[in-house]
Amino acid sequence: MKNILEAPFITEMRKTTANMYRLGWDERNGGNISCLLDGYDVGEYLDANQIVREIPIGFEAKPLVGKIFIVTGTGKYFKNVDSDPETNLGIIRIAPDGRTAQLLWGYKDGGKFTSELPAHLMSHMARLAVDPENRVVMHCHPTYTLAMNYVHELEEKKFTHSLWEMCTECIVVFPDGVGVLPWMLCGTNEIGQATAEKMKEFRLVVWGMHGIYGAGKTMDETFGLIETVEKAAQIYMLTAHLPRVNTIKDSELRELAESFGVKYRKDFLRL
Repeated sequence: MKNILEAPFITEMRKTTANMYRLGWDERNGGNISCLLDGYDVGEYLDANQIVREIPIGFEAKPLVGKIFIVTGTGKYFKNVDSDPETNLGIIRIAPDGRTAQLLWGYKDGGKFTSELPAHLMSHMARLAVDPENRVVMHCHPTYTLAMNYVHELEEKKFTHSLWEMCTECIVVFPDGVGVLPWMLCGTNEIGQATAEKMKEFRLVVWGMHGIYGAGKTMDETFGLIETVEKAAQIYMLTAHLPRVNTIKDSELRELAESFGVKYRKDFLRL
């Protein structure tokens, strides 16, 4: 059995959480990540028959039975993941009843997965139905994206359009746009269900006055989606109070999307 601390999926989580903390996206214990793992890869590092303990999930995730995830822990600080992954991360498998997580590794201090695991698993189910290659769900609190929530109408067509106008790359990186939810109580099945519903058509969902959810095939793709939104939101906030002299026209946004061959939300343009 190989050393699990040298596993690529552990290394990836350590680097990603450290980078997100460095950027200020995940203050204190704000933010969480879950990643669907390949059972064969995990088998090189863990005996899947050795269950440390079982933890109730809080809802039924039958479509995910038998699937294995690496998940950040509840109350854990991203800044501590790199130095102590076994305390701050856990590897879980969804039990046959669909309502229980079997802990295979991690949370060594007796902790458990993020309180927003239901939202993650619901989003995984929604995205897997759209894209069977989806693996990652990432939640964080990017500063400028959050600031933009307070000065911009929280309507997804308008919010997406403003972001697309800020950087030439935006419509190419997230041509499917950004879903938007109003403020809702976090850590509940209700916000998880609302997020999953949005995830059927968006890979990015803004939680009003809270943060953002992103989903993707890889950690880099998911991180890059959020990173691009945050850069656009930063430009928006730096220029929102100034007279607009130039902008990317909708005809130019269409030209961009069609030149790069991406499937974009035509209904989000004013043509």
